Amino acid sequence: MKVTVSAIKADIGGYVGHSSSHPQVLETARKGMDRAKTSGLIIDYHVTRCGDDLQLIMTHKNGINYGDIHEMAWNIFVDCTALAKN
Repeated sequence: MKVTVSAIKADIGGYVGHSSSHPQVLETARKGMDRAKTSGLIIDYHVTRCGDDLQLIMTHKNGINYGDIHEMAWNIFVDCTALAKN
């Protein structure tokens, strides 16, 4: 079985300037990734950050540039950006 590792990141807005991400932002991303794992879209994942850049690291069987993976990541970034704005 071929496995693709995708790492997608976005600067979604910071907590204490650009130095960190709020814990609720990270939890929102984890919940979104968990839904993707439960649905079978991805095999596994890790959510992390560097400053206020949110990274979604995942494994899946769909190859590079698979639209559903990028759409899922985009939707998580949109949800997290809305939360960061608050």
